[in-house]
Amino acid sequence: MRRFTIALLTALTLSTALPAAPARAHGRTPPPGLADCTATACHFDVPPGTYDVTVRLGGPLAASTAISGETRRSLLPETATEAGRTVTRSFTVNVRTPEGEPTGPDGTPGLDLTLGGTAPALAGIRVTPARHARQIVLIGDSTVCDQPGDPYSGWGQQLPQFLRKGVSVANYADSGESTVTYLANPLLWGTVQPLINPGDLVLVQLAHNDKTTDEATYRANLETLVAGIRERGGRPVLVTPIVRRWFNADGTLNNDTALLVNGLGVDLPGVVRSVAAAERVTLIDLTAQPKALVESLGVEGSKAIYLYNEKKDNTHTSAHGATVYASLVRDALLARHLLPKDRVRVG
Repeated sequence: MRRFTIALLTALTLSTALPAAPARAHGRTPPPGLADCTATACHFDVPPGTYDVTVRLGGPLAASTAISGETRRSLLPETATEAGRTVTRSFTVNVRTPEGEPTGPDGTPGLDLTLGGTAPALAGIRVTPARHARQIVLIGDSTVCDQPGDPYSGWGQQLPQFLRKGVSVANYADSGESTVTYLANPLLWGTVQPLINPGDLVLVQLAHNDKTTDEATYRANLETLVAGIRERGGRPVLVTPIVRRWFNADGTLNNDTALLVNGLGVDLPGVVRSVAAAERVTLIDLTAQPKALVESLGVEGSKAIYLYNEKKDNTHTSAHGATVYASLVRDALLARHLLPKDRVRVG
């Protein structure tokens, strides 16, 4: 059972929380803070935008606190604090409508944060509009998106926890989408492209639902996405689809289902690699490297990465599995010098 110490901390620290201006000094309202929180959650009435969140964690008792927000996004990994000590952490969060999948419900207006961990303790919090934050835009399917319900989780939902203040994730992945449907739906590409700012990283992982897309069309669709991102001044990154947990009798994943060869015989990851090379686009391979990882875990060990135990699902990931894939994306972005080291959490 988790214990919550925010009620005690609120009484002790409201006056000593992160420094704030007087409530109406010079006609200005102070930034949202601890008064907007309960024992388990915080709600801030802010309009859509990008916000820096600075928290002070800990207090009189030993504590361990994680923070998630909006549609189940992992924003801050679990952080332990010794009794009588506090630590300050910051992150940047994207607030949008709809707050999760682009074709899903609007969600709750404003910014919502949830306190988790084995013994959460929030001693102070401040939310302010982000200045000059870098944006990572995600285009993808259900293996990437902000999944609304447990136990599902997309890797894009777990990526924010690996980023520090100054980098936000705008996850516009949507369940069930192929390159064909993503380009055709005005709620998807028609909405996302105008939001891309010069210098934004735009990661594209679409393949799982291109089950009947022929090779020429699939290639052309990827090229269209790359050109549209560049047109806005964005930096496209093509991502091959996450491998499926589909074993051969010999314990390998060397089969069409696992490696995303579609019903027409199109090697979808192979086409992604080819387009990336031809267009001189950064490639993140979530098919080849995870193939070796899943094989090393074996038939039983790999079940924890996916939702086999819960749903007999060998495609979608658990929160643990999505975190593993998100860490691979983090590592690839660092290795290719696409993110500064001081904006990334490692370890």
